Amino acid sequence: MTPAPGGAPTPRAGRLVAGVARFLSDSDEGPGGPSLGAIRPLRVFSRHPLSADALLALALFALSLHQLLHPVHRGMEVWVLSGALLAPLVLRRRAPVAVFGLLSAVAFVQWTRGYPLVADLALLVALYTVAVQRHRRVTLAAAAVLELGVVMASLRFSPAGSWIRSLVFLSAMVAAAVLRGRSLRARRAHLAALAERAERAERERDQQAQLAATAERARIAREMHDIIAHSLAVMIALADGAAAKLAREPDRAAAAIGQVADLGRQSLRDTRRLLGVLRETESATPGPAAPLPPAPGFGELRDLVAQVQATGLAASLDVAGDPLPSGPGAGLAVYRIVQEALTNTLKHAHGAGRVEVTLAYHQPVLEVSVRDDGHPRAARAGAARNGHGFGHGLVGMRERAAVYQGHVTAGPDPEGGWKVQARLHVPGGSS
Repeated sequence: MTPAPGGAPTPRAGRLVAGVARFLSDSDEGPGGPSLGAIRPLRVFSRHPLSADALLALALFALSLHQLLHPVHRGMEVWVLSGALLAPLVLRRRAPVAVFGLLSAVAFVQWTRGYPLVADLALLVALYTVAVQRHRRVTLAAAAVLELGVVMASLRFSPAGSWIRSLVFLSAMVAAAVLRGRSLRARRAHLAALAERAERAERERDQQAQLAATAERARIAREMHDIIAHSLAVMIALADGAAAKLAREPDRAAAAIGQVADLGRQSLRDTRRLLGVLRETESATPGPAAPLPPAPGFGELRDLVAQVQATGLAASLDVAGDPLPSGPGAGLAVYRIVQEALTNTLKHAHGAGRVEVTLAYHQPVLEVSVRDDGHPRAARAGAARNGHGFGHGLVGMRERAAVYQGHVTAGPDPEGGWKVQARLHVPGGSS
C-alpha cells in the first residue's frame, strides 16, 4: 500500500479505501439495490457492469498518478506493473478467480522488484469480488493467498512504520474485503429467496384462481343441465300431448300449449338468474345490481311436480315426518335432485304412468325418493350399473348430495319400475 514519507499510511489512503468500498457496495448491488435509490447515476453502471468496472480501474489509475509521476518512481516498469494490476479489473465479475490469480502473480513480481504501489488496492477489489461470487472455500483460499502477500509486504515494505503495525493494518483491510463481500452475497441470497417465494406465491394464487374458475364453470354447467334438460323434457311431453289432442280436444291442447309457454318463460328466468351473478361480477358499470329471483327450494317442489302432471303423467309429492328448518342450500340441492330424477323419468321411463316423490325426515337425515312404474330402457339400466348416469345428471345428483355428507343410488325398484333415492344430512339451519 502507499507509504507515507514518514513510514505511516497517509490519510488519503484511508479515504481512498472508504471510497472504493462505497463504490463497490453500490455498483455490485444490481438494479434495485438499496443504495442505488440514493445514487441515481450508479443505476446506469449497474446495468452495464463492464463500464462500471472500467470506470473503477480508471479511477484507481488516476489515484495512482501522483505516485507514478513522483521523481522516485519514474520509469516504465512501474507504469507497466500498475497497468497490469488495474487492467484486469474490467473482467473481475466475469472471471473473478482468474482475475485474482493474475493480480496475485503480478503482485509477486512487484514484490520481487521492490515497488509498493497504490495499484495494490486492485487485490482487495479482486478478493471482494471472489467473496461475492464464489463459495466460502474459494473465498478462504483467496484470502489465505492475499494474507501471505500481506505478510511478505509487511516484512519488506513496512508501510505502517513497523512490520507488526503494517501486518495488522493490511490484515484488517483483507478481512474487511472478505466480510463485506460475504455480507453482500448473503443479502443477495436472501433477496433471491424472497423473490422466489413471492413468485411461488403468485403461481399458487393463479392456480387457486384457475381451480376456482373451473369449479365455478362446473357448477354453472350442472345448473344449466338441470334447468334446460328438465324444461325441455317437460315441454316436449306437453307439445306431444297437445299435438295428439289438437283435433279431438282443442281446449286441452290450447291449455297444454299455454303451459309450454309458461314453462319456457320460467326456464328463461332461471337461466337469467343463474347467469346474472356472472354479469354482476364481470360488469364494470358502477351502481347497484338488479335484484335476482331466489333460488328454488323445498317450496317449489309442488310446482315441479305439477309441471310433470301437466304432461299427463300421474305425479305425487308426499312428505313424511317433521320438516327440518334447513337453509336454502339444502333446499336447492333437494330440488335439483328431484328435478333431475323427474327429467330422467320423462326421457327414459318407457310406458310410465305414475311417478311418486317422497320426502322422509329423520332428524338430522332427509331421505328423498323418486319412483316411477315405467320399464327402464337398456341404455338407462346399463348406465346406472356402470355408475355414469345419463350424461352428467347422476353425477350432478351425487355431487349435490356429497355436499351434505350424503349419497345417491339409482336402479330398478324390486317392486317394479325405477327408483332414485338420495340421503342427505341436513341439520337445522344448515345451508
